[in-house]
Amino acid sequence: MKIIKASEIERTHNWRILIYGKPGNGKTYLTNYLSGKTLILDMDHSSKTIAGNENIDIIQFDRTHPSDFMNEFLTELPALIKEYDNLVIDNITSWQSDWFIEQGRKSKNGITNELQQYNMWTNYYLRVLTTIYNQPINIFVTAWESTQDLTLETGQIITQYIPDIRKQVLSQTLGLTDIVGRVQVNPKTGGHGILLEGSDGLYAKNRLDNRKVIEASKLFEFGDITNDVT
Repeated sequence: MKIIKASEIERTHNWRILIYGKPGNGKTYLTNYLSGKTLILDMDHSSKTIAGNENIDIIQFDRTHPSDFMNEFLTELPALIKEYDNLVIDNITSWQSDWFIEQGRKSKNGITNELQQYNMWTNYYLRVLTTIYNQPINIFVTAWESTQDLTLETGQIITQYIPDIRKQVLSQTLGLTDIVGRVQVNPKTGGHGILLEGSDGLYAKNRLDNRKVIEASKLFEFGDITNDVT
């Protein structure tokens, strides 16, 4: 049984970060701020926003045959990442949608998903996520945003922003991730910020440092700060 000294743990070594937000809010563009060599699995074919970046290589996901492609990707992944510092999974919500569309084609009417397919997704998704997260590399994941009703202790029901991932696997995903943040655009200035502190109306967390709100360009600049950007 291996024992690790807490004093020897590096918080920002092989981190896992998930950022979510509305489509077009600049999630993919955040990869431009990563240090080192980056490999992107482009799941929704939105990599045009990082055109010209010489430190980024891209694998285009096969949205028509997501299961076969993902199996091939996972098989080759350990060898693929040897030349890279960062792995980006962009966009996990798109992969989720493509998988259900693919499964719908296999159903009796060729369109509607069947009950067992939802159960299959839970097991399949968690196996894929665990395999990816176990790789010895920094991992950055993007997702679209969704909302859910949350009942407070007072009985009040509010709307909470969350990543657009099926609820059956959402908690496991967030639990395995070091930073979960929501991209928000300032309507007056057009500036992009990221919320890293959760609230009743927002799921977010940060277990790498004490930052709560940051400029988007500083997401990967880890370190405790005295005053948060507001």
